[in-house]
Amino acid sequence: MQGQLLVNLRGPETRATTAPVPPDAEFFGIRLTLGTVLRPYPAASIVDGYVPFPVTDSGRIVLGGEDWEAPMYENVEQFVRRLRDAGLLVRSRLKCFAGHPADQPSDRTLQRQYRAITGLSRTAVTQIDRVNAAATMLRDGLGWSTVVETMGYFDQAHLAHSLRRYVGRTAGGLRAVDGASMSFLYKTGPWPGS
Repeated sequence: MQGQLLVNLRGPETRATTAPVPPDAEFFGIRLTLGTVLRPYPAASIVDGYVPFPVTDSGRIVLGGEDWEAPMYENVEQFVRRLRDAGLLVRSRLKCFAGHPADQPSDRTLQRQYRAITGLSRTAVTQIDRVNAAATMLRDGLGWSTVVETMGYFDQAHLAHSLRRYVGRTAGGLRAVDGASMSFLYKTGPWPGS
């Protein structure tokens, strides 16, 4: 509907997705750093999904049982600080274990903790980061052979598969499309706090 405010929290994505864009729609997003959690929605519970938030008749967002003024570009950092100060936005950290090796958890335990906090495996995060860097290099005009070598892909087919899966574009398609229509997995511009 025209003039309607829709608010949701998107979870971590394991593949590129598409979303319908109605004519005259405007979007505003806040991209949280890896490991940041909006309570009570752990990242692992919304992988490849989203949670819609209620919006009051006066256009305020309901989070944590309170209604909040919808953020605008000009006040987004204040909005994020207020969520943090209210205990709704928290940065999780994996524990660092120093001392005797017997005191350290197993690699499997660390992997489970990482997945519980981020919603993704370390391998998936590494693959997404690598393909994002490769996509940026291709959009900047570097040839695929340079990108394959620089980013450590086995060959062009390996790079192409990763681009289709995580970015939703081919190397040629990256050069032909504007950044606004890219997947959420692909970092298309500077984000607050990046």
